[in-house]
Amino acid sequence: MESLVTAKKNINEKGFLDIETPNIDYVKEILKLKKEKNAVILAHYYQIDEIQEIADFVGDSLALAQQAAKTDADIIVFAGVHFMAETAKILNPTKKVLLPDLLAGCSLADSCPPEDFAAFKKQHPDHLVVTYINCSAEIKALSDYVCTSSNALKIINSIPKEQPIIFAPDRNLGDYLNKETGRKMLLWDGACMVHEAFSMEKLIDLYKEHPDAVLIAHPESEAHMLKVAKYIGSTSGLLNYVKTSDQKKFIVATEAGILFEMLQENPDKIIIPAPAKEDNTCACSECAYMKMNTMKKLYLCLKHELPNIVVEAELAKQAIIPINRMLELSK
Repeated sequence: MESLVTAKKNINEKGFLDIETPNIDYVKEILKLKKEKNAVILAHYYQIDEIQEIADFVGDSLALAQQAAKTDADIIVFAGVHFMAETAKILNPTKKVLLPDLLAGCSLADSCPPEDFAAFKKQHPDHLVVTYINCSAEIKALSDYVCTSSNALKIINSIPKEQPIIFAPDRNLGDYLNKETGRKMLLWDGACMVHEAFSMEKLIDLYKEHPDAVLIAHPESEAHMLKVAKYIGSTSGLLNYVKTSDQKKFIVATEAGILFEMLQENPDKIIIPAPAKEDNTCACSECAYMKMNTMKKLYLCLKHELPNIVVEAELAKQAIIPINRMLELSK
């Protein structure tokens, strides 16, 4: 068996183990390794279908954070993006947390550099800081509360109305929350490239083809999309809406990976991805970072226990405070 030292040498410039794996039955080998190593595989709804199928738990950011907080596995394989695996490590400092591709980042997290945000926070010392979970550990450490799209309204409403708030990093989610709560939170100017990729012009054309369809959207989407949406909600909220609705046809404005679970749960309904501004392989909006994880990378990271997520102890100590506040309020 290849040693870890040798395996480390094979982590290429793309951030994952690049080792030849001829004639590998990935499903069989991953399940075998998972049992041998007492590992759990957590996957976000935006992962490729094959990873969602093999995962022990598939969920949105809140559900994944909750699952990570209570797992008794020795190894957590996080099929998602870096901030998610980082959050799992903060919640489980003694466990090994693996990310199939170390470069699976997040455009929203990247839009909020810690040094710039720290300076911004200093300019508003009377404000509490609420940050969307899609951010780095450094940003979480600068926060009073963390939230997800599932619990953002609950977190914001738990704070007295007279208390000024900075909301970061997503300006679209922050704008939506301001409208829903009647607040005037100070918004950091960040955004998710996936949720800003939808085309209103193409959506109008799509509606002409499907006048009986209902538009549902994630609150990270731009205001003009949210204005015409029948329902606005988190990833799990969108899934639940489709599942419980009497409607039969939906146009879904979020990352296209959600369609796998939607179709699994609703085989009798028609699910259409909202059209993207730019032409691509599926004419929908996909997160290139989420799609960096593959079955090969999942197998290799579990076999060699690399890449291994590390969070400096003092940073983790600071970052877990607002995360735990969120988890407590979400019970």
